[in-house]
Amino acid sequence: MKKLRWGVLGAGGIADRRTIPAMMNCENAELVAVMEINPEFAEKLRAKYNAKRAYTDAQALVNDPEVDAVYIASPVVLHAEQIRMCADAGKHILCEKPLAGSPEISKAALQYCYDKNVRIATGLMMRFNAGVQAMKKALADGKIGDLVSATLHFTCWYPDIPGAWRQTKATAGGGAMTDMGVHMIDLLRYISGQEVKRVAAMHETNTFSYEVEDSSCAILQLENGALCTIHTNFNIPDAAAKWRIELYGNRGRLIGDNVVGQEDMGSVEMISLESVGGYDAVQNTDLTKPELLPLDLGNAYQREIESFSDSILNNKPLEVPAEAAIAAQEIIEASYKSNETNTTIVM
Repeated sequence: MKKLRWGVLGAGGIADRRTIPAMMNCENAELVAVMEINPEFAEKLRAKYNAKRAYTDAQALVNDPEVDAVYIASPVVLHAEQIRMCADAGKHILCEKPLAGSPEISKAALQYCYDKNVRIATGLMMRFNAGVQAMKKALADGKIGDLVSATLHFTCWYPDIPGAWRQTKATAGGGAMTDMGVHMIDLLRYISGQEVKRVAAMHETNTFSYEVEDSSCAILQLENGALCTIHTNFNIPDAAAKWRIELYGNRGRLIGDNVVGQEDMGSVEMISLESVGGYDAVQNTDLTKPELLPLDLGNAYQREIESFSDSILNNKPLEVPAEAAIAAQEIIEASYKSNETNTTIVM
């Protein structure tokens, strides 16, 4: 099978923990080169994954003639420059979210790729989780009727860490909403197939001392009028966390328990009603047993790399185009504006 040859900028962190190990299992992908600014670490990663070359300079990796595509997993502040660098070299791009520090810079980077005839996707890999796919299909098939309400909750424990780039606005752009909310916003848009038309939000740094928010809540109204909430936190202990997607329609519900996150796991229960009848003053909620949906669990990062590689090798549409990340970023920016001005923002 033909393989897409990859280089990785910022090969430590999420690349080392998740994406490169997943790449090793892809039949249509091959790791050629890794880049980290520390030469010893770069060489260690090269040896660990049996890559051909290790670089300490991003431009050198991008110029490697054996690299067809570049996975950008560096700090956000470097993304725009590295995207342009890749586009100038004719390398296709899979970039971690967000594309850049603001929607305007992200749009300019995307246009630059258009102009250079280079394709660019975003690392919103949770779309490939089996539970997410099952919920999207069930909603599209009308199993719970029209969506009227949704709640998405995604958190982590992220205490003060000296030098952590995600805890500084200049390098991260924002906190819990930017880092984790982007996935939930994208999943809401992806599963529902609808755009967000109004945003109201509150953000606070309640527990830690860094300058980005550690607590965030946003209310999003979809095109059909459904009211949805996104909860993201850096200050909930991992052992206490409960990551969920809850969708309620006028004929049932879908609850995805632990279907978000870096591991493809969890379960989806569905209640799908043929009819709902009239008003019930007793409000008996025990009349219908939920159905567990079958899930084809796997590795979302592997599916992400396989999908991108297939799109480039066989000229297919990208499953997670960069436009998706920009749409989510615009909603995040609206949520920050809402918090600052104490107003509801119309998209």
